[in-house]
Formats: sequence, C-alpha cells, structure tokens
Amino acid sequence: MDDFMRGRIIGKIEEGRKITDSTGICYFSINKEFDIAHSAVSRLWKSFKTTGMCSRRHGGGRVRSTTPAEDRYIVLSAKRNRRTTAQQVANQFLAASGKQISRKTVARRLRGGGLYARRPVVCVPLTRQHRTSRLQWCREHHNWTEQD
Repeated sequence: MDDFMRGRIIGKIEEGRKITDSTGICYFSINKEFDIAHSAVSRLWKSFKTTGMCSRRHGGGRVRSTTPAEDRYIVLSAKRNRRTTAQQVANQFLAASGKQISRKTVARRLRGGGLYARRPVVCVPLTRQHRTSRLQWCREHHNWTEQD
C-alpha cells in the first residue's frame, strides 16, 4: 500500500472508525473498505501511534560507497578518455576525492551510466611485416586481369 492509502487509513481511524468488526455484521470497518487484512491495518496504526508517521521506512540495504554526484563524475571521467580501464578510473577517483573504491564498483557505476567494456574490433590488427608483405603482393599483381 502506498503512502496516500496509509494516510487515508490513519485518517479513518482518527475519525473513530473501527479497524475491524468482531461481529462480522458491520461492512463499514476499515479493513473491509480498503480490502486489507486486519493485521496490516493494526500494524499501521500501532506504528503511527509510536512514531507519529505513517510512511514506510526505507533502507535495509547496504549503504552505497559513492553518491549520485560521484557516480556522474566516474562516468564523465571514463567518457573523457574512453581507453582508460576501470582500475585507472578508480585511481583517478582516489586522487580527486581521497575516497578509495574498488575496480568492481567503478565497473558497476559505468554499467549504470550505459558504458560497457566492449571494444569494436573490425579485424585483427596488422603488424608492420603484414602491411609490407601485402603491399608487395599488391604491387606484383596490380596489372593482372580477371582471367589471371
């Protein structure tokens, strides 16, 4: 249930409406009106009485090592020089912010920013010897016809 519905339920309880009807005759109880279990409405009311808030507590996960601004900095520094590795970006980040992050964290932030570790390879890069031998072959056969 969202925060708006939680607020409506708390408002109904504060008006004096019953959470549930023990007799089963009353169709105006809150759990019937919102089609929510009695236990959920009771937990919500108990939580509201103790904390004074009806919204859910967020969190529960591990705290991120970088802020959204730092994430943007990591992606921007990788975009400036596309050939840097994740480890080099982590070292640049350490020099800039003084905060050490791992190579895997950088890779995850880059993936979140739409950058992936893929290299567009068209063909195998030729060595100097390959190029000279190909040029020599072309010069020897440049005057061949289709029949040759």
